[in-house]
Amino acid sequence: MSKHPLERWGEMMGGKKSRWVVLALWVAFAVILATVFPQVNNVENYSGADLPEEMMSMKANAIIDEEFSSDAGLPLLIVWYKEAGLDRTDLQHIQSLYGQLSEKPLADQQLVPPYHQMSTEALMGSLSENGQSIVTPIFFAADVDTDTLKENYDEIRRMTEEITGANPYDTESLAEDGLHARFSGPAGIVVDATKLFESADFQLMAATVIIILVILLAIYRSPILAVIPLVVVSIAYLVVSPILGYMAESGWIDKDAQAVSIMVVLLFGAGTDYCLFLITKYRDMLLEEENKFFALARAVRESTGAIVMSGLTVVIGLATLGLADYGAFQRFAVPFSLGVLLTGFAVITLLPAVLAILGRGAFWPFVPRTPDMAKAVAEQKKKPYKEPKQNHRFMRSVGNFATSNPWIVILLTGAILMGLAYASTTIKYSYDLLSSFPEDLGSREGFAIIEENFSAGELAPVKVIVDTEGKDINIAEQLAALPYVALVDDVQIGEHRSNYQLYEVDLDKNPYSNEAMDDVNQMKEDLKSIVGEAELGEANFWIGGETSTQIDTRDVQARDEGLVEPIMIIIIFLVLLLYLRAFITSLHLMVTVIVSFFAALGAGWLIMTGLLGHEAMASSIPLYSFVFIIALGNDYNIFMISDIWKNRKRGLGHTEAIASGVASTGAVITSAGLILAGTFTVLATLPIQLLVQFGLVTAIGVLLDTFIVRPLLVPSLITVFGRLSYWPGNLWRKE
Repeated sequence: MSKHPLERWGEMMGGKKSRWVVLALWVAFAVILATVFPQVNNVENYSGADLPEEMMSMKANAIIDEEFSSDAGLPLLIVWYKEAGLDRTDLQHIQSLYGQLSEKPLADQQLVPPYHQMSTEALMGSLSENGQSIVTPIFFAADVDTDTLKENYDEIRRMTEEITGANPYDTESLAEDGLHARFSGPAGIVVDATKLFESADFQLMAATVIIILVILLAIYRSPILAVIPLVVVSIAYLVVSPILGYMAESGWIDKDAQAVSIMVVLLFGAGTDYCLFLITKYRDMLLEEENKFFALARAVRESTGAIVMSGLTVVIGLATLGLADYGAFQRFAVPFSLGVLLTGFAVITLLPAVLAILGRGAFWPFVPRTPDMAKAVAEQKKKPYKEPKQNHRFMRSVGNFATSNPWIVILLTGAILMGLAYASTTIKYSYDLLSSFPEDLGSREGFAIIEENFSAGELAPVKVIVDTEGKDINIAEQLAALPYVALVDDVQIGEHRSNYQLYEVDLDKNPYSNEAMDDVNQMKEDLKSIVGEAELGEANFWIGGETSTQIDTRDVQARDEGLVEPIMIIIIFLVLLLYLRAFITSLHLMVTVIVSFFAALGAGWLIMTGLLGHEAMASSIPLYSFVFIIALGNDYNIFMISDIWKNRKRGLGHTEAIASGVASTGAVITSAGLILAGTFTVLATLPIQLLVQFGLVTAIGVLLDTFIVRPLLVPSLITVFGRLSYWPGNLWRKE
């Protein structure tokens, strides 16, 4: 009788001779790639636009770049503050700094105001009313990279320290005597965001490794077993990182520090889960088969199909982010999907080789042996042989309960999930990146100074552009009269087309807030009336600036959710249908994980507001969490359903096949769920609110799938639907 193809695959990867070859090839591949290509973290982070060119804010920015070069570029705001009040000496120091910046411009510096050419008395007119603060800008090229900005910051620090004799940028507390300065504005936010994500990489990897080790040691009590998945995933990461680095350096993809940070968590969490699926099967086979190579080949046959299909759902789910219009979503697609793909490949190639090398020793001190082997060891140690305890007793009782009381389980779990899902309808979303930063971060401290001493809108003015069609008009007074406007600067005329006018408008509130977004939306309506009175068409104005960008971000993200989520659901449903050949079961697997997602979103919102004190959820969280929860939730379902289907093929009755499937996969899936939830929880330890929220929601979703959906709700639904659960496969005998 010919062997199953997957069994032959197991013999190829974990054979007596081939095991060392496979291990050597992976190590050699990792070393060569690391030598030839850069690591992805060493490639410059992408700092371009996230929005399509047709959005109003992008059109406005394009006009500004072309017609208002004096205002073009990325503004860095240096916020100066002194509690006792800025004096003439402080202002003269600022003038000296700007004189040096004018004489010796920094890299990619576009413009500095001529403060050094002004009298000190004139500059005093720019102080806040209380005299404690002044804000001075520096404009850099719009496409300046983050590394250049960091180098420029260091140079500004050096120049300031040379002039003032102190470093006002790194003072611990603004309440201290003396001069303080903070980098803020759009450029300051960009640099701080990049720093936060870059500094998170090592912390994430270290914390992820530690939590996986602790959980594996607690559950399996085997030090070698705890290390094996980490070794396999680490080698896979050493291959993934330079490949992504090469792709980013070659311009094939844009490197995103945030995506790389989350990818680390994903690879170690999901990769460890896939390792456990195979390791658990191997341990079960070692209890029946004396030859470790035969046992490994059988384990590969039993687990690889589910691992491949589970990985495929994750790869497909993450790849659908490439369909998004929002740049940050797009930049997640390739690192995530390629990372999971290569890590999954390592699990079905490298892991069998490692297990073949270690054999039963991988499970020390609780070595799995056949009954004959266990008796021989007992005799050798002169100890009485004890029959092993029945495995999976607790999970078998869970399976029996779900199949014996399916309607009770469906109603109770359904009520819990739907109740939490209802809470998701009350979520308030934020598009303010600044609020995600720690309060003691420079750019946020700078904004706090501006908000307290000036108009809050000065941090990021709204930029209104009007095409006058050659008419002699000025709408500054009409703009200033709007109830949400604090200040309107003098009109600027286009350099190449004099019919273009630019008005910089300071709102009377935080320009990054939802209330400011509402105001700018209202401004669009008000401008229609204003330009209409001037007998101009509605298409003759554009609104740019940070607030307008946030509005466009909201619209684009909503459009992406409406596109990516349905496509992902359809594709994963078709993958499930192809693998299971069971329409009803594939359908309720998708429905349950979708409900689980909304429940996780609602539960996360309750925790954020009730325990963490967050006022809003980051706008990108729903789509990010959806992709992960839907894809990873189906991982566990596929692994359990595979065992149920195999039980039916072996001739077990309907409910017995389900209960046995829950029992045999319960322990490993619970362990995998705890590990994956634990790794995502690591994100909640970082000082970045965006990652805290993403980690929290995703971890809750994984736990709901692990402890409610997979062991209780899904088995109950299969029980209720009976033989329809297998339709149209019909591969098993009738009841």
